[in-house]
Amino acid sequence: MISTDTDECRLATKSKDFYLDVIQGLRETPKRLSSKYFYDKKGDSLFEAIMHSPDYYLTRCEMEIFIRQAEEIVCRIAGQNTDFELIELGPGNCAKSIHLLHALTQVNVAFNYVPIDISENVINELRSFLPVHSPNLRFNGVVGDYFDALSVHSLSPGTRKVVMCLGGNIGNMTVAESNRFCAKLRSYLQPGDQCIIGFDLVKHPAIIQRAYDDRAGLTREFNLNLLTRINRELDADFRVDQFDHYCSYDPLTGAAKSYLVSLDDMVVSISGDLISFEKDECIWTEISQKYAKDQIHQMAADNGFSHTAEFMDSKSWFMDAVWTAV
Repeated sequence: MISTDTDECRLATKSKDFYLDVIQGLRETPKRLSSKYFYDKKGDSLFEAIMHSPDYYLTRCEMEIFIRQAEEIVCRIAGQNTDFELIELGPGNCAKSIHLLHALTQVNVAFNYVPIDISENVINELRSFLPVHSPNLRFNGVVGDYFDALSVHSLSPGTRKVVMCLGGNIGNMTVAESNRFCAKLRSYLQPGDQCIIGFDLVKHPAIIQRAYDDRAGLTREFNLNLLTRINRELDADFRVDQFDHYCSYDPLTGAAKSYLVSLDDMVVSISGDLISFEKDECIWTEISQKYAKDQIHQMAADNGFSHTAEFMDSKSWFMDAVWTAV
C-alpha cells in the first residue's frame, strides 16, 4: 500500500508539473511548449524513427564516432583511478553508448553505469535491454530530471564521475541556456570529473534544414504528437488537424527552430483554462543549436572545464567533446 501511494503521489506531481509548464508556456508571447514533453510512449517511438531517417544525419554521425573511436574515448576517461560512475543524461535506446560500455568492460574498467531519463519508457526498456546485451554491466537506471538525479549522485564525492550528454541534447537549448546548463553541471562535479558532450557542428544550411523537415514527415508528426499528449493527459481539446509543423534554420546564429502553426482562430480548453489562438500564430516547440568549434572550446573555458579531447565523424559534421572539470 505504501508503494502504491508513493507511485500515485509521484504521478500526480509529474502531471501537475506538465500542466503548469504547458499553461505558463502558452500564456507567454510568443507561445512556447517545452520539447522535453515530446517523449511519451508514441513520442519515443517517433523519435526512434526519426533517428533512422535518411534526412536526420546526427545519429549516424555520432554512431560512427562511438563505433570507430570507442577505445580512444576509453583512454581519455578511464584515468589512473578506474573506479567511477558513468552517468548518461538522456540515454535513449543506448544504441551509441553501448559501444563505449562494451569497450569499457573489455578492458576491465571498474565502473557503474547510471542512465537518467525523464521518460519512464526509456528506463524500463533499458532495464530489459542491458542485462541481455551487456550481462556483466553494473547499472542503475533513474527516472527523473537530470539535476535532481545528479544531486543524489553528487553526495558521494569520493567516486569519480563521467557525465555523458550525447545526441546533441545540449543543442536543445539556446546558447545562453546551454552555458547555464554547463555551469550548473559543473557545480555537481569535483575537479578531475569529466563530461562527454555531443555537439552538432555548423555545416551547409540545406543539410541542417532537411534534418528537421524530413521528407517522410516524421518530425511533423513528432511535434503534433505533443498536442495529442496534452489532450490525453491534461483534458484538453486541441484540434490537432488544425495545426501544422514549420521549421527554420538561421545560419548566422546556428539556431534551427521548430514551430506548430495554428491554421485557424480557435480557443482551446486545457483542464478548464482557455487559451486563444489566432490564425497563423506559432507555438515555439524546439531549438536545435549548431556550434562552431571555437564556440565549444570557449563554452568549456567559461564554465569551469578544460577541453581535453574531441572526436569527430569522417565528415566533421558532429563532435563529441571530452571536458575535464578544473
